[in-house]
Amino acid sequence: MFYYLFEYLQDNFNLPGAGLFTYISFRSGLAILLSLLISMLFGNRIISSLKKLQLGETVRDLGLKGQLEKAGTPTMGGVIIIMATLVPVLLLCRLGSVYILLMLAVTIWLGTIGFIDDYIKVVKKNKAGLAGKYKVIGQVGIGLIVGLTMLYHPDITVRVTQQEAIENNYEIMEEFTVRYPQVNQTDERVQMAYVKTTLTNVPFIKGNKFDYAALLRWLGDHASKFIFLLFVPIIIFIVTAVSNGANLTDGLDGLATGVSAIIGATLGVLAYVSGNTIIADYLNILYIPGSEELVIFAAGFLGACVGFLWFNSYPAKVFMGDTGSLAIGGIIAVFAILIRKELLIPILCGIFLAETASVILQVSYFKYTKRKYGEGRRIFKMSPLHHHFQKLGMHEARIVTRFWIVGIMLAILTIITLKMR
Repeated sequence: MFYYLFEYLQDNFNLPGAGLFTYISFRSGLAILLSLLISMLFGNRIISSLKKLQLGETVRDLGLKGQLEKAGTPTMGGVIIIMATLVPVLLLCRLGSVYILLMLAVTIWLGTIGFIDDYIKVVKKNKAGLAGKYKVIGQVGIGLIVGLTMLYHPDITVRVTQQEAIENNYEIMEEFTVRYPQVNQTDERVQMAYVKTTLTNVPFIKGNKFDYAALLRWLGDHASKFIFLLFVPIIIFIVTAVSNGANLTDGLDGLATGVSAIIGATLGVLAYVSGNTIIADYLNILYIPGSEELVIFAAGFLGACVGFLWFNSYPAKVFMGDTGSLAIGGIIAVFAILIRKELLIPILCGIFLAETASVILQVSYFKYTKRKYGEGRRIFKMSPLHHHFQKLGMHEARIVTRFWIVGIMLAILTIITLKMR
């Protein structure tokens, strides 16, 4: 909203300082500060309200040290993260951007599903919460919307050379000429085009690009007509996997919040380089026009996570619940998809991946050994993975800190892949 206000003041009255709102860096910095202030100023009030409504966490005795002490701690605190993310975005972003509209939809959609789940658990005293099939339907629904929007919305394009567009039969939305200064001080004109395509960036491979449509080349000239049959399920899988991964990670004070803040900061960097034509050309990654607005969303998300960590760090005064964890996972997944960096998710979200894999391996191995030997055996002392370390006697705060350190290392590796191919 402020963006349009100051743009109007700049264009019509030449108001000093109004031009600052045209800079991504200024609006991003403002978004971080605003989200931090909102979460920290309103956090205590929201926590007090949750206590008055007796919306406390019900804890099962799993034999973990310090676990029963958390009983009654207010949950559904994810509303703090959602509010602190959305308010700066609504105030500082160009709301006409399809990228921002998609991120708003994902945040509200999955946040609502998580809220309903928490409400059933805490208010209705039904420990099972929202039936799993309804969660999956919700995740599939938002994945379907994101996938189809990316395929068919005219404003979601990438820039390639005109020759590349013609060779690969891409749908050209706009053609133009750019100039590249050469060493001899002459300018080389290059014909470029904005195209509709399923191109994405892929690490460690020469050229740094991969087109999902290549998997359907065996269909010949009709491949582009059926790309939705491949692309949309991939998007749905990514959204579902990452949102569930974030949910599983939210088991210790500050764990999911801190890891998500690290991932959010990294995604902000990736969005900035993808939305800057000069840096994108230098790094040989896809330039995505309009994606620079996502930097502001990432900044708001980062500030919201750090602000929530003020209350969620050990010993936690509030838990985010599914309200926060499902929304966080969806935000991360869709953000990476929109900037065409979803193939970096296994690296960037390595903590989420490890937590999810530990559960899958534990359950699968237990069932296999029970069927084979008549007695179920375990790989880990307990899953998800963070509980395994608790069972080993490691203090909760130490586990969380070490997971943060690993998360930082994975974030650095993710950024390094921009030059590794």
